[in-house]
Amino acid sequence: MEYFPVFLDLKNRLCLLVGGGDIATRKGRLLSKAGARLRVVAPEISTELRELVAQNNGELREREYQSSDLNDCVIAIAATDIESLNEQISADAKARNLPVNVVDSPALCTYITPAIIDRSPLVIAISSGGESPVLARLIRAKLETLIPTSYGRLAQIASSWRDRVKARFDDSDSRRRFWEKILQGPAAELALNGQEEAAENIIANEIARDDQTITQGEVYLVGGGPGDPELLTLRALRLMQQADVVLYDRLVSDGVMELVRRDAERIYVGKRRSEHAMEQENINQLLVYLAKQGKRVLRLKGGDPFIFGRGGEEIELLAQNNIPFQVVPGITAASGCSAYAGIPLTHRDYAQSVRFVTGHLKSDNTNLQWPELANPTQTLVFYMGLVGLKEICESLISHGRVSTTPVALIEKGTTQEQRVLISDLASIADVVAANDVHAPTLFIVGEVVRLHDSLKWFEPGI
Repeated sequence: MEYFPVFLDLKNRLCLLVGGGDIATRKGRLLSKAGARLRVVAPEISTELRELVAQNNGELREREYQSSDLNDCVIAIAATDIESLNEQISADAKARNLPVNVVDSPALCTYITPAIIDRSPLVIAISSGGESPVLARLIRAKLETLIPTSYGRLAQIASSWRDRVKARFDDSDSRRRFWEKILQGPAAELALNGQEEAAENIIANEIARDDQTITQGEVYLVGGGPGDPELLTLRALRLMQQADVVLYDRLVSDGVMELVRRDAERIYVGKRRSEHAMEQENINQLLVYLAKQGKRVLRLKGGDPFIFGRGGEEIELLAQNNIPFQVVPGITAASGCSAYAGIPLTHRDYAQSVRFVTGHLKSDNTNLQWPELANPTQTLVFYMGLVGLKEICESLISHGRVSTTPVALIEKGTTQEQRVLISDLASIADVVAANDVHAPTLFIVGEVVRLHDSLKWFEPGI
């Protein structure tokens, strides 16, 4: 993050605003809505800004700025069109360790003002870090249409019941679950429709219920996709936001992990060749143990949990222990990485079938059904095949696959670090050795690879 987001309590506190034109007036409106007292300094001050100052018992100083204008203020905003003056205000404020914002000059700011969606007491702030204010405003406009003004009423109702809920439930997990139930259930719908009394009756009844204990949790087995967080399903995102504990793999990207609920406990259980953070049997047992504690457990896997993800092994033990679970499919690496590389896995001119193959077996070798894999009319996709790449290529050639068959090795597919190496069966191992390739990778064999040059569309880093 370029800036740390924070909300300031400015009620009845003095804020310096230098400038008296349209931009200063817009800033004055926002400060006034937050209850701030305005000290406005400028030779000429708009009528509206004068009224805002009067409404909040502020101060008007109709003259040029002086450094003493910062006295007793908690923040400063420079909204003038004089660059040298803006620089002076910024320097003076920084010398006093006073937060300062200079309109349209991020380099002079110690804080920036975001685009705001006001559903008080619910306030949503959107910022581009000062890099593209117009983009922030466009996003704000989209969100304005998605978030009804009635959400402010809902937030007010929740606030009025907060102390009673806190007194009723001893721990934060129970309180959170109570509010999730209320804010996603009939009470919320009634409040949003203006039926506030009916909504509060439901809340009162829920608090009064005798049995509030949580006897058993649930496990969410979720596919996190190949890396790009925008490939997550809506259901995956919803469950990621409500889980209490997250067990995640090495192949889950940082971007996907950013979307997990902030205060969830995170347990890394990733594996790489000959290096396991936790053995699979222990992962299985941990899922059961946490669920029996009443936790909502997110088992987050790269790609799809049922395609070389060992998801079936994990839910077998859950089923044996009568633990409730959900499975959310993810876009598997073969589908996601090939698409981002511009390589269709099937094409009626090149391949009529596709096979997903693991390049790393439990016995630590690549002893596969090679004669079946040598069919030239099918596309082969090898997962975890980087270490055994040379053996895979040699085995395919020795069983009849033509050595000039085009192949692609995709490194870190769908991410901004994606790299695609194109060669043929005879040469790809040498190409990889010369290019310092690292997992995760995906290896595609077949005539469809010829389409890469004409169909590639994804440009990492753009």
